Amino acid sequence: MYENNTRGIIDSFIIEEESGVTSASDYPASEIFGELTFTGDVMLKRLPPEIFMNLEQTVKAGKRLDPMIANTVAAAMREWALEHGCTHYCHWFQPLTGATAEKHDAFLSPSGDGNAIEKFSGAELIEGEPDASSFPSGGIRDTYEARGYTAWDATSPAFILKTSDGVATLCIPTAFVSWTGEALDKKTPFLRSIEAVNRHAARIIEFFGNGAGSDQIITTLGCEQEYFLVDLDLARERLDLAICGRTLQGHPAPKGHQLDDHYFGAIPDRVLAFMAEVEHRLFELGIPVKTRHNEVAPGQFEIAPTFESSNVAADHQMITMHVLRQVAGQHGFACLLHEKPFAGINGSGKHNNWSISTDSGVNLLDPRDETHSNMQFLVFLCAVIRATDLHADLLRASIGTAGNDHRLGANEAPPAVMSIYLGEMLTDILDQVESGRAKTTKHGGKLDLGADSLPLIPRHSSDRNRTSPFAFTGNKFELRAVGGNTSVAWPNTVLNTMIAESLDWFATELTKRAGAQPTNAKRNTAARAVLKEVVRKHRRVCFDGDGYSTDWLEEAQRRGLPNLESTADALPVLKSKKSLDLFKKYKVLNNRELKARYEILVEQYVAILQIETNTLCTMLRTQILPAALRTQAQFADAVAATQATGASCTASEKLLQELLAATNEVHESLLILEQQQKREFKTPEKAMKSRHEDLVPAMNAAREAADRIEGLIPADLWPLPTYAEMLLLR
Repeated sequence: MYENNTRGIIDSFIIEEESGVTSASDYPASEIFGELTFTGDVMLKRLPPEIFMNLEQTVKAGKRLDPMIANTVAAAMREWALEHGCTHYCHWFQPLTGATAEKHDAFLSPSGDGNAIEKFSGAELIEGEPDASSFPSGGIRDTYEARGYTAWDATSPAFILKTSDGVATLCIPTAFVSWTGEALDKKTPFLRSIEAVNRHAARIIEFFGNGAGSDQIITTLGCEQEYFLVDLDLARERLDLAICGRTLQGHPAPKGHQLDDHYFGAIPDRVLAFMAEVEHRLFELGIPVKTRHNEVAPGQFEIAPTFESSNVAADHQMITMHVLRQVAGQHGFACLLHEKPFAGINGSGKHNNWSISTDSGVNLLDPRDETHSNMQFLVFLCAVIRATDLHADLLRASIGTAGNDHRLGANEAPPAVMSIYLGEMLTDILDQVESGRAKTTKHGGKLDLGADSLPLIPRHSSDRNRTSPFAFTGNKFELRAVGGNTSVAWPNTVLNTMIAESLDWFATELTKRAGAQPTNAKRNTAARAVLKEVVRKHRRVCFDGDGYSTDWLEEAQRRGLPNLESTADALPVLKSKKSLDLFKKYKVLNNRELKARYEILVEQYVAILQIETNTLCTMLRTQILPAALRTQAQFADAVAATQATGASCTASEKLLQELLAATNEVHESLLILEQQQKREFKTPEKAMKSRHEDLVPAMNAAREAADRIEGLIPADLWPLPTYAEMLLLR
């Protein structure tokens, strides 16, 4: 039925072919958890006690790594990796492509006597030297300036990745910088931003006298990954899925999510087998996945872990996406992580659950029972509110991509206006703070479900608001606007940096107002005064209503909140003086590093739209228009044959005319797209603006016409798998 004209295209949505499928382990997850990571018990058993304690100081307390221990650690890591069948190791890093990168080096080394031995030195563990000119650098590195370095991040455990055929590679998480020391990756500024939060959050807890027992303050993270599964044989017949990760054309399926029956529905057996295999792989890699379920759209699912330190969580998120794609291929699926693989139904996000805690496990965003009197919590809460109000445009820019533009602002994802949902209890406390003194905390109580056989259940003090882009959800903030195919390192770098600035401001103001010899009473008085000012000035960013409504967009405009509707509108914020000064002050990115990221993001936005246009034009010329012409010929023959009999064929003539009109519209849209492709621009900014304002509408027009054609062409003549087949067949 389908023309096999996409063979040879690299399947971007799979990593492995359908071979070597294994079933999930019969052993409890606790017995296999972390067995492919060099951490915890593995290090304790293989390292001398003094070396282990030294390395633990780096991992847990953020101390600088002692290079004198590197050879011992490398030897232990090598022996462990060899026992698991590894022949090679790699420095695993996250360049500014948005993906991961790795170069495999063999442990095997000639011994000089015609033999060979396995070697891995401390120097090889700590530092590598990839070509820095071959990755996006935004002008930091030129073609003739190729030297770059990878540096071991000991705070994120080394791990072993295996293919379905059992090929094992030791992967060492690393930072990636240029010869001049400038960050060329996502991890380096992320680690810097975590340290910025640590410095200034520590000042807050010390002010309140709660610093004892904590070596550092860490940010924590848990990411809810949404994805689609499509039958691999069907996906391979779609050029758009193979190249772009999303469909550029497709007539709506008869059934979408109108009945709301897919969300949390029974998981199909084939999908559940895939999920079990994914979880088995992730447990081995020490990734604490907790939740699996059907999502809202047909063919859409979700996997979510428990909280971890944010640097480790970001690395684990990249590994999770890799494993999802890898295992999908082994089970005959294509795993689609794109933000909007199918028009007309929900797309995929990656809810970013962020919090802040001490290294001893005290969550600094836990309101406790009597929240109104918990001054320390209220300071951290209001620091987030202040940061979001001051830098809402920057937060919006951090989640901007060509793919995410298809989600934001629709009735499936938060609007482009960044606002905070607090819920009834915290909103009431802010009202009290603003009026001068907080005296009470609302409690949720118990819910009686009206049947004696059902228990009384605790009722939360606040509802949930899924329309909010940045919602407080009990003891964390959930940034719901991150795209499904995005590395979480960059949005969290931005989040950490802007919150570090507010924590710095709070610590300075509190210390100044409490005086040189503060008592508890003076501290609380100072806190109440500063909180009152912050609430009055910055609570405009708080909104508990329907974020999907047009009323909110009008209200947001009245409040003076930025509404950057597209990535093209948002990205220029990165080169503003306010943003440059912020990142420079907190030593996260210097001006050159931030401007480089702006240039790279602009270039990627333009390139993605160009690739999508090229792909759509190819599909229109080689698949859709030929199918339309064949159908026209059949219809025309049928009309002519009917007319020859003298019978009336008004309906057939109308159908033919409708098809002719749609075909002409597709052809005209194709010509417009091809003209747009030829345009040249003096600057990347002008290219981005034009691609957003001219190319995207032209693509949408071509798609609408092509979708109408699909609805007119007989199934045996249509060359592509349909939405109904891809979404509803399991």
